[in-house]
Parts: sequence; structure tokens; C-alpha cells
Amino acid sequence: MDVEEISRRHLAAGTPDDEIVRLLSRDILSIKHHRVTPAYAEAFARAVLTEAKNSTGLSGDLFAFESSGSTMGEFGVGSRGSGDFFAHRQLARIIGRTEATVGVDEMDDAGAVCAGGDYIITTVDGMHSRLSDFPFLAGFHVTRATLRDVYVMGAKPVALLSDIHVADDGDVAKIFDYTAGVSAVGEAMDIPLVTGSTLRIGGDMVLGSRMTGCVGAVGVARHLTARKSISPGDVLLMTEGAGGGTIATAAIYSGFPEVVEETINLHFLKACEALLASDVLASIHAMTDVTNGGLRGDAYEMAETAGCRIVVVEDDLRTLVQPRVLEMLDALEIDYLGVSLDALLVVAPPEAAPEIRRVVESAGVAMKEVGYVEEGAPESVLSVGGEIRDFTPRFRESAYTPVKKVVDEDKRDFEEMKAGVERAAEAALEKKLRILSRLRSS
Repeated sequence: MDVEEISRRHLAAGTPDDEIVRLLSRDILSIKHHRVTPAYAEAFARAVLTEAKNSTGLSGDLFAFESSGSTMGEFGVGSRGSGDFFAHRQLARIIGRTEATVGVDEMDDAGAVCAGGDYIITTVDGMHSRLSDFPFLAGFHVTRATLRDVYVMGAKPVALLSDIHVADDGDVAKIFDYTAGVSAVGEAMDIPLVTGSTLRIGGDMVLGSRMTGCVGAVGVARHLTARKSISPGDVLLMTEGAGGGTIATAAIYSGFPEVVEETINLHFLKACEALLASDVLASIHAMTDVTNGGLRGDAYEMAETAGCRIVVVEDDLRTLVQPRVLEMLDALEIDYLGVSLDALLVVAPPEAAPEIRRVVESAGVAMKEVGYVEEGAPESVLSVGGEIRDFTPRFRESAYTPVKKVVDEDKRDFEEMKAGVERAAEAALEKKLRILSRLRSS
């Protein structure tokens, strides 16, 4: 509960000050009733109102921004679908071209810069927002996710960093349990957790126990396996997948808690370790993890970056989903092609495929050929029994919890929202250039 936000909304609606204080006091007591008195709640509410008034109506580049007219939820930001992909491409516009070897404009799993003859890989992943009440799972799965993003660039991870935020009323134990989850993966893969940050969400202003955070990783590589290296004639190889944070969330909130156990493994990381230690790594053009909107989203992004047509063949795909996970997805009518499976997807010349499969399978991980790359417009399609079908990402990833199924039905006109988002991104870019000009002139 964000009491500052509530206060601002009441101010904008013209609610009298005393009524705002009364309503805020009620909200504060509903969360903190066991720890604070009504007198404290009222004093706190008046202080919140004072701060909200003092900080409302400020103008200029440092205080105001161009509104897009769409909320994060309405536009699907973070929901790994077409809205999310569009927003990320606007971020790339604002950042612009840099000297990075692999920059944000390439929409890859991680970025890369050259230093001392090696490639330094950096990436960061946010914990799954619905795992706030399950800190160990949140830490475990976000760490696995960020390490995957380093490995798929052809890099050896060398360090982890963690950032954890818990709201004012959250138990301190959450940061310990979360860190235990992070460390469990790091120690299992012999990658040290070297730094981090611990804060409260919104300081004093956000009540409740919600937790959020991220884990970053740094890696070193000699040979990059970035998406831009994909070429017509390549084949797609995919490992088995049991999912991570998304599947764990689907299982917990849909009444299948026993399925969470299937997500606790290091199959992906060990498959990558085997590839990095083998000579066949030099033959691989690109790798990615099947996460962003499932195979639908990742195939689309890869095709866009490489400028090729990617054909995904469904024949063997279902056999690569862990059986208990697939059974749950089918029971819940969740499209397994539109949800994060945390499988490894490798793109390489066909002559390298047998050796890639041999190396991966030597690590105890199953892998099969699931598609190919050809000349053509940058798009991804699905082949089912030889019939070509549309495989573009949906507005959001597959709705994998009861709440998401409801949210998925509430949609505004996408083209109308895109125009506003693009306008807001352009305004942010122009502001950046104005501030840059000022900084450089001084």
C-alpha cells in the first residue's frame, strides 16, 4: 500500500485535507494496527499529506515527464508480449548506439564490451513479482535466470550481485531467505556473490510486506554467441525445460504446489558449462534461454535481431517439457509455447548439431532439433504437421495464474497506446539530449 500515492490521488480529486488524513489514518491502521496507536497514524498521515503537497505541481526537466497515457499493466510491460517488446525497443532508442560490442539495441540476453582482449558480459534479472511471499524461491530462480543470460552469450560467469527491497512491514527474515536462495545457486556453480544492496520499497511510504529485487551477473568470454550471428541454413536445438520462476508461480497460485519441486535443478547451467568447456562452442552462432514470452517471444526477437525467417517445428517440442509441468499446463489450459520454460535454445550450422547434442547430453540434459533458419522477412512461424502457422507473440505471455486470466481479458486499443508510448519515449530522449548538452557545456 503506497500511502503517498493514495494521498496524491485524493489531492488531485479535491478531497479536503482533514478527510485525506482520516482516510490515510484508517489505511495505516489497517496494516500497522498491532504496532501503532491511532494518534501515531494520524500524525503520520498529516506528515504524508504535507510531503505530498510540497512535491506536487513541480515543473521543468528535473521534476516532470511526458505522460504516455497508458499504465504499465495496460501496455503489458513486464508481461513478455508485444507490448513489452515494443517498450523495450523504446528504451533502446533512448539509450542509443554505444561502443558496446553487443548493445541494448540488439535485444540480446546480455550486453558485452571488449576489455583487454576479452569480452565482459553483464546482465541483470528481476525476481518474479509473485514470489514475494516465497523468498528462497525468488532468490533461487532469479539467480538461475541471470546466470543463464551470461552463459548464453558464450561467457563464463565470474561474479554475482544482489539487490533486495522489502516494504516497511516486511519481516527482516525475507532478506535472509532470499539471499540463501541466491547463494545456493552461486555456490553450486562456484560463482561468488560479491556485492549488493538492501533497501525498503518506498522508504516509509509503502506499507505492507511486498518484496522485490534483482540479481546481476558478470561474465568473461572469448567467443560471443549473440543473436546477430544467426544465419540462414542454421538449425535450432532445444534442451528439456521444467521452468523457473514463472512455472513455480503458476504451480503455487493454481493449486499445484508439488510441481514447484521440478523447477529446482541446474540442468540449463550444467549444459552450458559443458558447451563452454568443449571445442564445439566456436561453431555455435547464438544461444538464448526460452523465457521472454516463451518460445513465441524468443523466436520473434531472434528473427528481428538477425533479420532472418525462423521456422519452429512443433513435432518434438512437447516431449522437451518436463512431464509433470506439461500435465499442469495442459490442465490449466496454458499455452506451453507462450510461457517461460527455461530451456536452452542453440542456433548453429547443421553440421555442428550432432556434436552440440552429444556435449549437452553428456551433461545429462536431453536436447532435440526443433527448427531452422531461412532467408526471408524477419519473422517467426510455427510448422505443425508440415502446415505453417502464425507464431507471433501475443499481447502478453500465456496467462499462467487465475489473476492473469482475468487481466488478459482487459485490453485497450494497442495501436492507440503505442502512439502515446512512442511520444513519451521521444520526449525522454529529447530531455536526455538537453541535459547532456548542459553537462558538456559546463
